[in-house]
Amino acid sequence: MSETPRPRALVADDEPSIRFVLREALEAAGLDVVDVDNGDAALEALGEGGFEIAFFDVRMPGVSGLDLLDHARVLARDTAVVIVTAQNTLENAVEAMKRGALDYLVKPFRLAEITALTEKARRTRALEREVRALRREVARRTTPGEALVGRSPVLLEIFKTIGKVARSDVPVLITGESGTGKELVARAIHAASGRAEGPFVALNAAAIPRELLESELFGHERGAFTGAVEARAGRFREADRGTLFLDEIGDMPLELQAKLLRVLQSGEVMPVGGRRVERVDVRILAATHRDLDAEVRTGRFREDLLYRLRVVPIVLPPLRERPEDIPALAEHFVARYAEEPGTGPRWIADATLRRLSEYGWPGNVRELENAVKRALVLATGEVLSPDDFAFLSAPARAAPEASASLDALVAAEVAAALAAPGAHDLHPRLLSRIERPLIEAVLAHTGGNQLRAAAILGINRNTLRKRIVELGLTVRTRA
Repeated sequence: MSETPRPRALVADDEPSIRFVLREALEAAGLDVVDVDNGDAALEALGEGGFEIAFFDVRMPGVSGLDLLDHARVLARDTAVVIVTAQNTLENAVEAMKRGALDYLVKPFRLAEITALTEKARRTRALEREVRALRREVARRTTPGEALVGRSPVLLEIFKTIGKVARSDVPVLITGESGTGKELVARAIHAASGRAEGPFVALNAAAIPRELLESELFGHERGAFTGAVEARAGRFREADRGTLFLDEIGDMPLELQAKLLRVLQSGEVMPVGGRRVERVDVRILAATHRDLDAEVRTGRFREDLLYRLRVVPIVLPPLRERPEDIPALAEHFVARYAEEPGTGPRWIADATLRRLSEYGWPGNVRELENAVKRALVLATGEVLSPDDFAFLSAPARAAPEASASLDALVAAEVAAALAAPGAHDLHPRLLSRIERPLIEAVLAHTGGNQLRAAAILGINRNTLRKRIVELGLTVRTRA
């Protein structure tokens, strides 16, 4: 039997002592070493291929180490390249990593550094062999609706609901934590509806100052207020024959809620400073991260407007409650954004997908998307390894033990919520997290009998029905 050939390493440096040290360390690590004293010889050897790792001096006779790095990306894409330099400057480091180096070594270096880099190169190659086949065309840019990715049972039910409600013009209220993809659901409804050829106009009620929000919605006439130098149509008229998406509707001021309700009832808008109304044909979709029932109880949201908006409710659960969607989402974002850093196609290893699936994602899909973007920019290899997502290892986001007390579970939820940007809805969020499993458990105990379940919970039967609808629960009755 023929022996398996040992992996090879290439060393290019004009200092004999550096070549000697690298050869000794690499041979001790089980590699056969080819060493040369100039860049031209290194380029010729590189063309022969078969090197697991290469060490190039920045400055030496012939081709420079950084230029060799560029050649390696064409001639030997499987070779991990380490740049060796005598000057530990920011420029050298940035340039080396920008061109795709595995790392860079500063002279004089320790043998342990060489061993660690060799192991890193081997791990990278092993991960590349585990890579899943990339089925999507990387250069393809998806539409926003196509980014609603996942295969969890709850998301499949949402897909079905989208298909059903798209056929009519009934208002839909989409609820869920920030970053779960509420606008994507709205865009998917619009894209599947008979209004798909019309405009999709989005307005974030929380992002516009109170004094300007009315004008943004309904438009204004010239001279209606200071600064109104010209007339403006407003979002309702811009969305005519299409869809108007009112994001963060729970943050809309009460006085404006009354005017919005009138428009929904009459289908007519009057611009600020105007004297005549204009009919509009608009389908309304709304979204919020707030518990609007709680807002109604505290007097911050009109109950009649809530009923008008929530003809069909869609509840988007947080990403931590549907971990089976994380691998599909991660692969989707890698395929979508891999070209943006200008480094060519990328893949994501199975071990990395497992790591991402174990993370809590307090920022939901938006946090996952940004994490993938960050990893794509900073990673040096073609395969995204778990190390490329090391920035996610935050102890506060670790999942609590299954046997943890209710107090510990609440504490963990609070820690996760406070770690996310813009945490200002903690009370309704935690109530929702506790209420869902509570109602599900009682309904399971009663076999779906809502009258008995309401009695056990100590609430009115109509209140229970209302919460079942709002939470998107499925009631299963015993045969």
